[in-house]
Amino acid sequence: MKGGLMKVKAYAAAGVDIDLGNKVKATLPKLLASTHRKEVLGKVGGFGGLFALDTRKYKQPVLVSSTDGVGTKLKLAFAMDKHDTIGQDLVNHCVDDIAVLGAEPLFFLDYIGTGKLKPHVFTQLIEGFARGCSQNKCSLIGGETAQMPGFYQDGEYDVSGTIVGVVEKSKLLDGKTIKAGDAVIGMASSGLHTNGYSLARKIFFEQLKMTVKTKVPEFGNSLGAELLKVHVSYGVLVQKLLKKFNLEGKPRTVKGLAHITGGGFVDNIPRVLPAKCDVVIKKGSWEMLPIFSMLAAKGNVPEEELYQVFNMGIGMTVIVSGEKVDSALKFIRTQGQAAWIIGEVVKGKGEARVR
Repeated sequence: MKGGLMKVKAYAAAGVDIDLGNKVKATLPKLLASTHRKEVLGKVGGFGGLFALDTRKYKQPVLVSSTDGVGTKLKLAFAMDKHDTIGQDLVNHCVDDIAVLGAEPLFFLDYIGTGKLKPHVFTQLIEGFARGCSQNKCSLIGGETAQMPGFYQDGEYDVSGTIVGVVEKSKLLDGKTIKAGDAVIGMASSGLHTNGYSLARKIFFEQLKMTVKTKVPEFGNSLGAELLKVHVSYGVLVQKLLKKFNLEGKPRTVKGLAHITGGGFVDNIPRVLPAKCDVVIKKGSWEMLPIFSMLAAKGNVPEEELYQVFNMGIGMTVIVSGEKVDSALKFIRTQGQAAWIIGEVVKGKGEARVR
């Protein structure tokens, strides 16, 4: 017994406090209660999360998975010591990645790596994970928190997440039916989401000499608060859209979706295009958020690059049949999501361009 205590104390002296980790993790059941789904078995803290998929709901269920992080947006969280939005960002980003395939999210797992575990940071991150999962009807069933002293800068950490969802095979969105004459709807982002922060930080903090506390009238708040705005989750809305417009046995209205992440329109939309179709995005067809207008006006970055690095105010694109575009747009707006017709599908070779 004494030997065991000595080992733990020695480990704590080396920078890894197991007792503190256990104490902090003891709060998890309460934090995760809002994310519980009936399919979840066991409890958080085991060697693996358990989820009993109800296969009776599907003829041919296809599991869809994705893993991601939030990039250098973390630098803003460190500077402002605000971490709850980061957890929500990560969940929403992962949800959007599988939503483009028509998948409903089932469960999520997180990874947090840090030099020294700080209870308030851990709690805020988990609160953000829980909030994101609850809003997306997704269970947070496990994760890993690694204390690695000497590996990270003091006060810093890294975080990543893995999501698993499901879609009926016959309803899987693969873009194969997309054709010339279809229209592109763009759904508004809240800001940078989780991409382009390395360039944005260089422009705002190095070139323009601003700080996270700088008040920007065009934003209506501080630069830091604007940059930490939560990544929009389109998952629930996409499920409603598919349920209303992609009816069993009828031609699909919603033919393909693209999550506009790193690479912007140019790199993401082609991921869902057939080889003989292009998409043309029309600049000025949506309301540009002030943060993108400022980056364009003061960043000294070629416009072409801006549209490849940033989402420029559009977080998700929806390719729909041309004759149903007005109905689909109206429905999206009735759900409280700002959206516009921002482009069209033309004959081509599987590319997207902005003009």
